[in-house]
Amino acid sequence: MAIVVIALVVLVAVAVLGGLHWYVWRRLVRDTTRAWGPARVTGTAVLVAGPVLMIAAPAAERGGAPFWLQQALGWPGFLWMALAIYLLLAVLAGEVLRPLLRRLLERRGRAETAVEEHEAPASATVPVGASEAAPGELQSGPLAVPSRRLFVSRVVGGAAAAAAVGTVGYGTYGVLRGPSVKRVTVPLAKLPRSAHGFRIAVVSDIHLGPLLGRGFAQKVVDTINATQPDLIAVVGDLVDGSVKNLGPAAAPLAGLKARHGSFFVTGNHEYFSGAAAWVEEVRRLGIHPLENARTELPGFDLAGVNDLQGESEGQGPDFGKALGDRDTTRACVLLAHQPVQIHEAVKHNVDLQLSGHTHGGQLWPGNFIAAAANPTVAGLERYGDTELYVSRGAGAWGPPTRVGAPSDITVVELASKQA
Repeated sequence: MAIVVIALVVLVAVAVLGGLHWYVWRRLVRDTTRAWGPARVTGTAVLVAGPVLMIAAPAAERGGAPFWLQQALGWPGFLWMALAIYLLLAVLAGEVLRPLLRRLLERRGRAETAVEEHEAPASATVPVGASEAAPGELQSGPLAVPSRRLFVSRVVGGAAAAAAVGTVGYGTYGVLRGPSVKRVTVPLAKLPRSAHGFRIAVVSDIHLGPLLGRGFAQKVVDTINATQPDLIAVVGDLVDGSVKNLGPAAAPLAGLKARHGSFFVTGNHEYFSGAAAWVEEVRRLGIHPLENARTELPGFDLAGVNDLQGESEGQGPDFGKALGDRDTTRACVLLAHQPVQIHEAVKHNVDLQLSGHTHGGQLWPGNFIAAAANPTVAGLERYGDTELYVSRGAGAWGPPTRVGAPSDITVVELASKQA
């Protein structure tokens, strides 16, 4: 029964995907070309190959295909995923512009015709043997209806394609150049004066994988180290792949430097990639995993809980184990990958939770979807007596592209109200 349900879901998803691509093909290819010439054939080939690669890329990644194949499929497949979103949005926006442009051309055509009729001699006739312009061809005078439709389709289609390519290109450049640094000050009532100004570099969702590799990891390390933090918190979704494939890509993380060390908690993607192996790997790199555990630092407690995805492997979050026996008069900072874990944090008198997971939506209008599934999409918000800070993340999952949600590494500065 479960197989049948899965098969139906897959069929519906493929049908929807095919229908959306057909609509984009119709507007960008069929409506802008006259017949099955080179332009229409090329456009059709692109709009058939695109969705095939878009499905193949994540299937290869999740299916454990050879790493070289994941890389080969990943760039065109995941980039098409982003491009398809913005092609569709641009084409839909074009539906509003299309009738407006058509009316403008009609008015211009009527005005030019009226001027020509007024200026033409009354006895003027069409010379014998003269032929009218072929239907659908541009004329020197007012545009004929077929030509007008073709002209409008080409203008709107060209603008839509240019807008989509430009958006994805700029969004991809933003990811590949590396995350920017944000700075946030968080006052904590129980933080002693001695810990005032303590700086935590928060990095989440690096997503090392077939597309973002060793060079990207080095950019992240260099950016973090340049902030000279007191402590580094790696808040999950470090990787998309096995230690075997991505161990060399993660190697630069051994260069992270902070006075009180670096700490790590699992994200949901670690459980798709071999969480136990990655916990051991980050430990080998000098980063301290907090698996439902806590450590005492000067001025506050630092705790970490596993991601909710770990429940599928019997390794889910255990707030009681991490926080149950602590001294509640001390301030507590909790590392938890998903913002939805804030509700348990409030129950356990946590002062500040540091999270990631949402990517800030990553691809607009994905922020609205992220907002429906998470209490906070990005930034600082208060829940009861607990502050929640959500990073947009340093990398990207799927398309190496961000639109309306630039990547970041955040330096959270703790402030004592006694200072």
